[in-house]
Amino acid sequence: MAASQFQIPLKTPFSQLSIKKQKPCFLKPRHLTIISAYPHLQGRKLRAAVRGGGPAGSSAAEALALGGIETFFFERSPSTAKPCGGAIPLCMIGEFSIPLHLIDRHVTKMKIISPSNHAVDFGSKSLRAHEYIPMLRREVLDSFLRTRAQSAGAQLIPSLVTHLEIPSSPFSPYIIHHTINNSRKTLAVDLIIGADGANSKVAIFIKAGNYTCAIAFQERIRLPDEKMEYHRNLAEMYVGDDVSPDFYAWVFPKCDHVAVGTGTVCAKQDIKLNQRGIKEKVKNKISGGQVIKVEAHPIPEHPRPIRVRGRVALVGDVAGYVTKYSGEGIYFAAKSGRMCGEAIVRASEGGESMTSEDDLKREYLMEWDNKYVNTFRFLDLLQRVFYGSNVAREALVEVCGNEYVQRMTFDSYLYKKLAKGDRWEDLKMVLGTIGSLMRCKIVGGNTEAFRL
Repeated sequence: MAASQFQIPLKTPFSQLSIKKQKPCFLKPRHLTIISAYPHLQGRKLRAAVRGGGPAGSSAAEALALGGIETFFFERSPSTAKPCGGAIPLCMIGEFSIPLHLIDRHVTKMKIISPSNHAVDFGSKSLRAHEYIPMLRREVLDSFLRTRAQSAGAQLIPSLVTHLEIPSSPFSPYIIHHTINNSRKTLAVDLIIGADGANSKVAIFIKAGNYTCAIAFQERIRLPDEKMEYHRNLAEMYVGDDVSPDFYAWVFPKCDHVAVGTGTVCAKQDIKLNQRGIKEKVKNKISGGQVIKVEAHPIPEHPRPIRVRGRVALVGDVAGYVTKYSGEGIYFAAKSGRMCGEAIVRASEGGESMTSEDDLKREYLMEWDNKYVNTFRFLDLLQRVFYGSNVAREALVEVCGNEYVQRMTFDSYLYKKLAKGDRWEDLKMVLGTIGSLMRCKIVGGNTEAFRL
């Protein structure tokens, strides 16, 4: 497609649009659409841009386009992929209609290994017959989601966004400056969704504030067939100061190779040392392998201070939607993108009305926080309790040996809903956890980690 095709004028200039005022409506019954307090657009549809073509951006672009909004999404390098373990919850396959042929591995066995090399099987007995953890490659998933967004009507613009002009009035457009094949272009839009990762330019342009980032580092290693057979449906997680001072290391199976990696927040300068630590731990399992790719990427540790400003909303990693403790981000990226897109469709009455900051906060942020904020807080607590020292990590592995703990974990992770447990078993689980912490001399000492 010629670069000039991306120099897209508005069908009707903003300055010539007639504005029809509507009476504001401030009460919002849950799950019902609220009529926008902002003006109807005459002779055109709402125009939206999404920066980023990963799960968050593609899901947002698809939702916007399906809702009748004129949609553009920018991705500088569609052929590249973010370094990622690649695990997704089972419910995502149905919820996002992910074709089964995209799944590389069906993980039915997990091992979690303590600093003293005590290993616990996690899932071999507690997973149901039809359950598994899907493993895929981000480059495959991202390409599929982008193609589907385009099929829904969103226009992909493979270009570098260089600058964003912030409007001076509530109804003026945002002007996106970008380059395609060294040619400078501009695009005027009504609103923007930032889905461009932890180092987001959109977040910088709107002064959304900073957040703490971890760094994830992994190597993709192609193994001989006999070695790969061991990893066929097995994922391993290692905890200990030698592999990460505040997170975990992993060996995850892919289509024809394994991903071996680690992450950390507090010791980024030692990430390669930690990587050598995990490779030393698993050297017998990966011997004879060939490193085919080395990847590193920042991962947010908490939500960004500002996630909506003006007619700009942040989703996925930009907003900080990666869970502590597990480091899960793919599902929450796609979910936040879709929820934000659908919120804009509702607030704009299918693209017929202008939206405002209040609309985005009400329809998107409030819905997101009501649904997920407690999940993120709980996982943050678990990370502070169990990843702070080697004795705490030993307690974590001990707790993970309990089949009821495993079942509750899988119910929550695989289906993204609060698991319904047995009250007596819940009590025993809590007492067992406290017992493990006491044996490791965590309870009764410093309780700072337990503060929400």
